[in-house]
Amino acid sequence: MSESTDLGSTVAAGGSPDRNYVNRWKILAVIGIAQLTIFLDTTVVNIALPSAQADLGFGDGDRQWVITAYALAFGSLLLLGGRIVDLIGAKRSLIISIAGFGIMSVLGGAANGFAMLITARALQGAFAALVAPAALSFLLTAFKDPKERVKAFGVYGALGSGGLTLGLILGGVLTDWLDWRWCLYVNVFFTAAVFLGALATMQNQRAEQRPEKLDLPGTITASVGLFCLVYGFSNAAEGEWGDPDVWGFLVAAVVLLVVFVILEQRIANPLLPIRIVLHRNRASAYLSMFLLGIGLFVQFLFLTYFLQLILEFSAIQSGLAFLPMIVGIAIGATTIPPALEPKLGARILIPAGLVLAAGGSFWLSRLSTDSSYVGSVMFPTFIAGIGFGLVVALGAAVATVGVRTEDAGAASALVNTVQQVGGSIGTALLSTLAVTAADNYIKGKTPGPQLVAEAAVESYTTAFFWGAVVFLIGAVICGVMFDRHAKAQDGEGGPVIAG
Repeated sequence: MSESTDLGSTVAAGGSPDRNYVNRWKILAVIGIAQLTIFLDTTVVNIALPSAQADLGFGDGDRQWVITAYALAFGSLLLLGGRIVDLIGAKRSLIISIAGFGIMSVLGGAANGFAMLITARALQGAFAALVAPAALSFLLTAFKDPKERVKAFGVYGALGSGGLTLGLILGGVLTDWLDWRWCLYVNVFFTAAVFLGALATMQNQRAEQRPEKLDLPGTITASVGLFCLVYGFSNAAEGEWGDPDVWGFLVAAVVLLVVFVILEQRIANPLLPIRIVLHRNRASAYLSMFLLGIGLFVQFLFLTYFLQLILEFSAIQSGLAFLPMIVGIAIGATTIPPALEPKLGARILIPAGLVLAAGGSFWLSRLSTDSSYVGSVMFPTFIAGIGFGLVVALGAAVATVGVRTEDAGAASALVNTVQQVGGSIGTALLSTLAVTAADNYIKGKTPGPQLVAEAAVESYTTAFFWGAVVFLIGAVICGVMFDRHAKAQDGEGGPVIAG
């Protein structure tokens, strides 16, 4: 179908202009803030943890749950959130979820004990699991022109990945200048902007052939299976793979997810229609996002350790040290795709992004105790950032455009699901390799402060090296999987980003 015909879909069924199309750039600003908010909260409390622990009096063993509670709820409920979007519409879903997210942020900031804080963080994650697919699905309905769509996905992807870094900066600033509670209270400003912006700019739309009811068996098996998967790998991050809390939950996850896939092929209104991932290019895009998640989250984790423990950066300095990566992500997501995607296509640019990410990670794997920030950190993080931006923007686009209108929420949710699962797996696997490398480095050597520092750097560089290997393997697999002849068609029949 021609572009002019595609743009003809900007007229609503009643003959009036499609409000979402007319307000598409305003809507992009609204969903961009929403995306920024939920990913910012993945990291904003990291730096505030010592202050929160001292204030509320919980132990070191409980500290990780402030992070894990959010990740568990977010990762395990995303598919459910996506199907709710398909059932009740994106605007309604976004308004309800962003309001709930803001309220839970206030509850967490006002926490008078560990239980109240963890409950608030878990409920934040649950509402975030509805915010993410609701926001992304608007890109599919509001942007009809393929060129504009590439730019919109770029902005969306940059704000999501940039939110992880901004969380580190904001967490340090708020903790040092105000109080750790403001790392949660600050969400009120973001969520209020999204709530009011959604009311002013968006029109609720539901597909005519939307699911009639929620797939309860699929919801239970997928949500519990994903919970077990994320929880099992979270426990494995300490390297104790032999514990029942690790292998028991991972075995349960595999069984439940296999049952889920079997059920989805037999149920009339599945939670995740299998047809979404059977498209060759779309499957490749989901794989690229999964593999990116494996290396991306670990890079933030171990680079923060290196900056604070080896270079002795303060919390604020550590956050600001990630600015080159943010700039790289912005370039990779918003500047390169509009210029090169029409000529090269996503089948070239997505593997190229993974190669750039691998290059930056390999460079970081050369770090030593004598390395400087400017000479050894700034440039590789910038290069890796460009790669991250390319994969996030184009991967999300290829993974979602072309799906049936009634599947937009489910496809959007799967984008975030594979990233979260990839992050959990990567953190567990690469942390184990890092711990093993440090232990092996120390064996047979005279203990001392310098040896401890060298062993720590050995663990970080090991994680960076294997992260780079994952990116390279992903580049090869995704490059082979992409069908260079296929061109996805969106729900309106118009052209989208080419494979």
